Amino acid sequence: QVTGHLDDCTCDVETIDAFNNYKFFPRLNELLESDYFRYYKVNLKKPCPFWNDNSHCGIRDCAVRPCPSDEVPGGIRSGSYKYSEEANNLAEECEEAERLGAVDGSLSEETQQAMLQWTRHDDSSDSFCEADDILSPDAEYVDLLLNPERYTGYKGPDAWKIWNSIYEENCFKPQNVKRPLESDRGDDGGHAFYKWLKGVCVEKRAFYRLISGLHASINIHLSARYLLQDTWSEKKWGPNVTEFQQRFDEDITRGEGPRRLKNLYFLYLIELRALSKVLPFFERPGFQLYTGNKSRDAEMKNLLLEILHLAKSFPLHFDENSFFAGNKKEAAKLKEEFRLHFKNISRIMDCVGCFKCRLWGKLQTQGLGTALKILFSENLIEKMPESGPSYGFQLTRQEIVALFNAFGRISTSVRELENFRNILQNMR
Repeated sequence: QVTGHLDDCTCDVETIDAFNNYKFFPRLNELLESDYFRYYKVNLKKPCPFWNDNSHCGIRDCAVRPCPSDEVPGGIRSGSYKYSEEANNLAEECEEAERLGAVDGSLSEETQQAMLQWTRHDDSSDSFCEADDILSPDAEYVDLLLNPERYTGYKGPDAWKIWNSIYEENCFKPQNVKRPLESDRGDDGGHAFYKWLKGVCVEKRAFYRLISGLHASINIHLSARYLLQDTWSEKKWGPNVTEFQQRFDEDITRGEGPRRLKNLYFLYLIELRALSKVLPFFERPGFQLYTGNKSRDAEMKNLLLEILHLAKSFPLHFDENSFFAGNKKEAAKLKEEFRLHFKNISRIMDCVGCFKCRLWGKLQTQGLGTALKILFSENLIEKMPESGPSYGFQLTRQEIVALFNAFGRISTSVRELENFRNILQNMR
């Protein structure tokens, strides 16, 4: 039932399926298995900023196994980019600036604090996510391949509270408009909700659809990698059709399931568009996927560029020019609201009680936040110098790893959908 044209886009489901499943997914998977992309530094010990929550999940499948630091390639740990002369010069410039900054004792402590806050504000003013302080002693490297996203048993009131907080407080929705299937009391099959959604501007509608698409994607992963057998000798993970139908079947969800899946395709288009736009940043000779293994790193950069060119070749890209296109003052205000709402969602991820769900929730929101940052930085990307440092537009290693892994999750979801379609057809 998920077929044909997607709202607010020129694209259709079939075009995405063919492009993703046969061209894009296999290459992206290869990239994500490389050292640069498999190690993600994350602080899973940040306290929940919104409510007192000590209800950490006791289920063993919720645990995350961090890496001993000697397992992480030295190049990633040191955070340097030694293959280019330009990067080394830049490092020297930074050290020089730091030394000069340390000498200037004439600034009052108050002024120093203010300057620190200004630079932090400059760093955060284009950011859609509350970034982890990766220099914190609580931040650790995690090998994403050894901690895959799958069903952990984390559900019920705690999980419901997270999603409820995201939808009710951050999707621009008035309290009196109830989400479909939110409560059985007077649920009108989502009629009032969709009437409201149709009436809001394209940006607010897109915001809801991105969050719904992300929710759908996560639910597909949990259904596709479900714990089917748990005995002392082995654990068996695989697709659970019943779980999938509970979440997406048209009859069981009263028409809601197919809408959720269409929102997944909408999310796919937004993130794919960001990948096509960021190509100039990665094409610069000074950019390296530095891990310390020179030949392998060069090989992975070539694969990365091949993937980004492939993204650019997609025939029916989403046109983001429809976003924030009206009155300049109103558009700027709306864009800032959009950014702050999304930032809030990234902070809610620190309230997830299951550590594995928290890891993947943080990574996927940071990835989507990075995609939005790219789409709204098009002018800065176009003005980047071909060599030398790019001060206008920057991506940290964290953002790069999150961007590609988050898209890897959505790409996997689209691939898994085809698998579920085949299983369901064979059952009929």
